[in-house]
Amino acid sequence: MVSRQFYRKRRDTKSFVRRGNFRYPKKRILIVCEGARTGPYYFKGFKITSVQVNIRGKGMNTDSLVEEAIRLNREAEKEKVPYDSVWCVFDRNSFPLQNFTRAFQIAENHNIKVAYSNEAFELWYLLHFHYYDAALSRSQYKGRLSRLLGKKYEKNSKTMYDDLLDKQQDAIKNAEKLLKKHFRKENPSTTVHLLVEELNQYV
Repeated sequence: MVSRQFYRKRRDTKSFVRRGNFRYPKKRILIVCEGARTGPYYFKGFKITSVQVNIRGKGMNTDSLVEEAIRLNREAEKEKVPYDSVWCVFDRNSFPLQNFTRAFQIAENHNIKVAYSNEAFELWYLLHFHYYDAALSRSQYKGRLSRLLGKKYEKNSKTMYDDLLDKQQDAIKNAEKLLKKHFRKENPSTTVHLLVEELNQYV
């Protein structure tokens, strides 16, 4: 007669095979932000554990930022821990148009995705409340956000993700609508929602 201990050992072995032999490494995503705090603080708000998200705030702009993302990606490949997805997050701001255009060309050539905002990242925040299709300057964002939030908007706030989460789907719809109208990266337009949608797959 086969003992209960034998069956227990068989169950343990099968469990080890399922959990051990079929365990795969986590997917890796790299997000390189132009701002040192605004963008990184927002994206760190996503509650993600199923993939590894590496967020860097570099304090660089447009084409320089994309070049840095390429460097970080190559470095990861050399260390045999490549990224499955690489994103650059930057604004149009007042940087020369040639730098802005070149950043997209470099990114496309190296399979890097771009989450841009014209003029600034705060446009993504505003779209949580309303659809905007008139050009906005950076000087207008802070006052409008303060009124809409019901408190003073702090550019480097660590709570913006949580503050806006219940309106995120509205922001995605507004960003999609805006992008169809300003498909040439005009002011206002943004593709931050594309990165948000990718991250939402893993929340």
